[in-house]
Amino acid sequence: MTSQASMTARSAPDAPMAGSRRDGIVRPPAGGAEAAWLDRVTLARGGRIVLRDVSFALETGEFVGMLGPNGAGKTTLMRAMLGLVPAAQGELRVLGARPVRGNPAIGYMPQSRAAAGGARLSGREFVSGVVRGHRWGLPMLNRDGRREVDWALDMVGGRDLADRPLLDLSGGERQRLLLAQALIGRPRLLLLDEPLMSLDVHHQRSVVDLVRAVQRELRMTVLFSAHELNPLLGQLDRVLYLGGGHAAIGTVAEVITGPVLSRLYGSPIDVVHVRGRVFVMSGNNDAERDAYRQDGHRQDGHFHDGQAHGRHGDA
Repeated sequence: MTSQASMTARSAPDAPMAGSRRDGIVRPPAGGAEAAWLDRVTLARGGRIVLRDVSFALETGEFVGMLGPNGAGKTTLMRAMLGLVPAAQGELRVLGARPVRGNPAIGYMPQSRAAAGGARLSGREFVSGVVRGHRWGLPMLNRDGRREVDWALDMVGGRDLADRPLLDLSGGERQRLLLAQALIGRPRLLLLDEPLMSLDVHHQRSVVDLVRAVQRELRMTVLFSAHELNPLLGQLDRVLYLGGGHAAIGTVAEVITGPVLSRLYGSPIDVVHVRGRVFVMSGNNDAERDAYRQDGHRQDGHFHDGQAHGRHGDA
């Protein structure tokens, strides 16, 4: 790990990626130790490039918060790691191999989270529905399957939610069950896309604390996408900040600075510290909050129609 934030695009050659050479070429790690690494990767969404010539690595067993304005490529990057979005150029490896759909070693909580048509599923039925991968339904589980569901519920402290209908649960309680879903199969890499969306501050903190505790116990790598830094403060190992097609990775102190974020946003950015909280300001506006308000995917805290768990299918 470097002593300064790594700007991971050729537009910033003065700050090479951790472990890279100054020619900008990222070498595959000896023994495949990294959970993920990108070598000059470009990703596009809807014909528009969202990340260009990006290189960085996620180390095994670390908790990384992924931040950036709406449209910066956070979801697209996760979908690329899942094998759902091909890289337009460059090379991407996840857990030592090229990404493929349906990798059971990757757990995924998609940004669009829903129950099946508003059915009054119990918490246990909801978690059980993904035991057999992408096929939605209520499978007849054998003893091993039932044990796996019980294990996942125990990992998130959700045994008391097992027999309660989803529609009676709070937003924070539902997030526990969604995390339990993502843990089915005992993945080595966990991708969480906006798990704090529409939660109040108290529930945001409880979700972050829970994910951190699970990550430490299972020694897995977590990539946690969010619009704001403050709920994650004190728990992150590193921050991956996306913006303007580029990326910066490092500790909070290394990345969340005016000079680094100004380069990512392409405009002057100030970072203000107030009573233990951090605010990213563009002029007189809170840049992170403005990006969240403009996000068309913001939800009302309830489940909507669709598939809730996208680990083994499209997201």
